[in-house]
Amino acid sequence: MKAETIAKNRRTYYNIRMAVFLSESREATMAFAAEYAKTLSAGDVVLLDGDMGAGKTVFAKGVAKGMGIFDEVTSPTYAYMNDYDGRLFHYDCYRIQSPRQAENLGLADYFELGGVCLVEWSENIAPLLPERLKRVKIRKIDENTREIEY
Repeated sequence: MKAETIAKNRRTYYNIRMAVFLSESREATMAFAAEYAKTLSAGDVVLLDGDMGAGKTVFAKGVAKGMGIFDEVTSPTYAYMNDYDGRLFHYDCYRIQSPRQAENLGLADYFELGGVCLVEWSENIAPLLPERLKRVKIRKIDENTREIEY
């Protein structure tokens, strides 16, 4: 995100280690995520942290749009991982019972294919994650408002 954009956006502020964006709508979350996508490089792994219903999949939709991917982005809850043209891999590890299960499903293999990986519920596959990671934390403030720490 360009510095001048951040400076003009009064909804963005910084804590000691991360910046925080306050989104007041689903559309604002998607627009922010589309801009965030421009900071990502091939091979980046981004952990999407947040409670159920916080907006992790909405954020993933925005990232896909920002990457020029216009396929319908859906939560991969039952598929575990959705592949969007080999450029974006969206994981939902909520139902993963153990790192071994994830390993047997081959989920770790996708980290090495050069696409951007968005991982929801990453704590369920923590031992399989690469060392170099980015993290986005989404916190639901109320029905429309989200605090996005990145």
